[in-house]
Amino acid sequence: MPVQTEAPVVIEPARPARACVIWLHGLGADGHDFEPLVPQLRLPDALGVRFVLPHAPVRPVTVNGGQSMRAWYDIASPDLGLAPDLDGIARSAEYLRSLVAAQGDLGIPPERIVLAGFSQGGVVALHAALHMRARPAGVLALSTYLAAAEGDATGLRVFMGHGSADPVVPIEQARDARERLLALGAEVEWHVYPMPHSVHPDEVADIARWLRARL
Repeated sequence: MPVQTEAPVVIEPARPARACVIWLHGLGADGHDFEPLVPQLRLPDALGVRFVLPHAPVRPVTVNGGQSMRAWYDIASPDLGLAPDLDGIARSAEYLRSLVAAQGDLGIPPERIVLAGFSQGGVVALHAALHMRARPAGVLALSTYLAAAEGDATGLRVFMGHGSADPVVPIEQARDARERLLALGAEVEWHVYPMPHSVHPDEVADIARWLRARL
């Protein structure tokens, strides 16, 4: 498992926490990346949603000339389907599952926890969910793809949002991930937005609605 030298950013709700969203950032960002989005979701205080925003470890990334940056796993080529770093993804997914277990120690069971991730973070969130014994409340998979179509997705609820002009993760890869998740038994809510590799205001509204339904 990657050595984690920093504690996640934690945003506590106004009322006692009854649910949790663990949100993983993308390549080169950190746990603060999606911090400004939390108030934009305008989730009801009554839901008591805690947000946990972890930081990926700093490591060399092959596709960026070996430059060290925050990354959940290595990327060897701009073709994301070519030789994926399955070991690195598995280690980061193990870390994510440890965060789920930590929330359990605080009284929030997996069925009240949503795993969320953007780009690299979405790959890890999906991988972790597919290998969890206890089903999470759902997965927010944003501008992302599926590195390995294995595991159990029976009844897993997934929100997928992707940009129609994404130059980093081609929308064809996201569509392929959707089809593979459906084949594994997941329930997938699919959205396409007029954007590149980013987050769209309409997507934020859709995420908020989906989270209210899940939590």
